[in-house]
Amino acid sequence: MSSELLRLRQVMDQLRSPGGCQWDAEQTHESLLKYLLEESYEYIEAVEDNDRAAMKEELGDLLLQVYFHARVAEDDKNAPFSIEDVAKGIADKLIHRHPHVFTDSDVTYDDVLENWEKQKREEKNRTSAVDGVPLGQPAMSLATKMIYRSEKSGYSVPIAHPVQVAPDINEAELGEVLFGLIDQAQAAGLDPEVALRAATKKYIEAIKQYETKR
Repeated sequence: MSSELLRLRQVMDQLRSPGGCQWDAEQTHESLLKYLLEESYEYIEAVEDNDRAAMKEELGDLLLQVYFHARVAEDDKNAPFSIEDVAKGIADKLIHRHPHVFTDSDVTYDDVLENWEKQKREEKNRTSAVDGVPLGQPAMSLATKMIYRSEKSGYSVPIAHPVQVAPDINEAELGEVLFGLIDQAQAAGLDPEVALRAATKKYIEAIKQYETKR
């Protein structure tokens, strides 16, 4: 561990220990979640603005959340773990999922992407394309993830396309289409987030039915 990462761990330990900060000592995984989400969005904004100084600062705030949660976890009486355990787990996972880098395996770029999904399913003992997808995420992200999972699993789950877009449409043009649909939904008194989430949940059920018939 580098000196600064070690110093950050020591700072967090002092804040959470007797004689430290009462507020930090009282925090739980649950109470910290809103900050993790907020810092994530702030980092996304910094990247979109190409603000290098803000990116560095917001990454630090995100790193703090990782160290904070790991330090809280050390105090758990039943299943404690530390930042060292967290780092070991992700390092081991990266090595395992990149055999083309850390072993003599000869694989293509497409093989790497396919192996990544395959290894994730095996490691987590997933039997469904739905397994492991956080359903509480924003509807757009959830819909994108579920379509991706379905395609990677080789499923043929139909999706209706009432609004057709040109096959050569770019992201800027697609953004205008989506923005226009949201505007129309607002004018009709409909919540696009709720509507898309409902449609995605319907698609999830279709995936589950597809899987039962395979």
